[in-house]
Amino acid sequence: MKAKDIAELLDEPACSHNKKSKSGCAKPKPGATAGGCAFDGAQIALLPIADVAHIVHGPIACAGSSWDNRGTRSSGPTLYRIGMTTDLTEQDIVMGRGEKRLFMSIKQALEDYRPAAVFVYNTCVPALVGDDVDAVCKAAQERWGVPVVPVDAAGFYGTKNLGNRIAGDAMVKHVIGTREPALKPRHPHTPEIAVHDINLIGEYNIAGEFWYVLPLFDELGIRVLCTLSGDARFHEVQTMHRAEVNMMVCSKAMLNVARKLKERYGTPWFEGSFYGITDTSKALRDIAALIGDADLSARTEQLIAREEARIHAALQPWRQRLQGKRVLLYTGGVKSWSVISALQDLGMVVVATGTSKSTEEDKERIRQLMGENTKMIEDGSPKALIGIVKEYQADILIAGGRNMYTALKARVPFLDINQEREFGYAGYQGMLELVRQLAQTMESPVWPAVREPAPWRRPAAALARAAGE
Repeated sequence: MKAKDIAELLDEPACSHNKKSKSGCAKPKPGATAGGCAFDGAQIALLPIADVAHIVHGPIACAGSSWDNRGTRSSGPTLYRIGMTTDLTEQDIVMGRGEKRLFMSIKQALEDYRPAAVFVYNTCVPALVGDDVDAVCKAAQERWGVPVVPVDAAGFYGTKNLGNRIAGDAMVKHVIGTREPALKPRHPHTPEIAVHDINLIGEYNIAGEFWYVLPLFDELGIRVLCTLSGDARFHEVQTMHRAEVNMMVCSKAMLNVARKLKERYGTPWFEGSFYGITDTSKALRDIAALIGDADLSARTEQLIAREEARIHAALQPWRQRLQGKRVLLYTGGVKSWSVISALQDLGMVVVATGTSKSTEEDKERIRQLMGENTKMIEDGSPKALIGIVKEYQADILIAGGRNMYTALKARVPFLDINQEREFGYAGYQGMLELVRQLAQTMESPVWPAVREPAPWRRPAAALARAAGE
């Protein structure tokens, strides 16, 4: 990828950084890939496309370090779970055999798995030695007649967020618009209802949570053409240009896709969230409003009223147990504000939230939810997090998996909110799962036990009383 191409991706008109600086997002610094490199970001953005063969062109460690680190689920094909790599060695690099190995790897993937398409991810080493990945992909596609898509995302190009945009740009350039969608089906229960098409961009179906939301769309007569990329199929990505509305589900991931689809096809888009009752209802309303169907808007209000009444009744016993509990939320992006809304729906108090991967729009939403003087955390070091837990007397730390051992060593209840989790929290039904996990975590009998002094540190009188009991 040329420097001008990277500069164009960093200079994203729809991104908040462009409002603050003419140069757009900060330029990457050599070695500054903490939290994931460009390759990592590109791969996790596209890996959930379940019927595609994903080939990592580079040393085997590149594939091993990033493979399947997001707990996305598929309702059908599982090809995306098979790690494929060209496994370049020193001999391959010295002897210039990288392009040949890539061509033969594509051949093997096509013969062994018959995928709908092949995605080839370029990494640092072949990018440095100059392998022409685009030419190899083009030759393989002409040879076997199956789409072979190059994703030029060498790690040294920049951060994970840049990799997200590179992945989205590859879809716009090579995939979207290459197929027409199937004819709109009739509504299964009410044939006279008009069916509308939408896309969800940045929805990864973590722990299958989107399946909590999909039945709502089905009931409303809204067909999700594609979720880029949770539980997606290659042919769905090809048809994204025919959607009536695009919803950005994650703040930074593939923002450029929504903008370019609006520029090329006139598709309106908005940013929303399915975390929490309030935000789920707002997302449904926004979709109906942008579609502009009065009957759809009316039916949406009816569905929202019914679902909110149902979920509030189901949450009432749990809300009494969680009311007033204090939460330290350390995450980023859309979750930095959307999960706040979900927790406030439960009557919990968010004392501080992380903003290390949040946009300016994210931070503004946090201020709207928590007030102007809210504590926003940039330093996610163990010492800083534990200091905030003690200062604000937080009852639980909600963060990503890497912070789990920090919390456990400090004897603080911990709940995983990031992509490694095993439970889905989206939609109305996801709120029940979230509240269940919160209550079970904080009320576990292990916490009072581990906070007691060890037997050899207790006063003699206390030990004698315990022995008498």
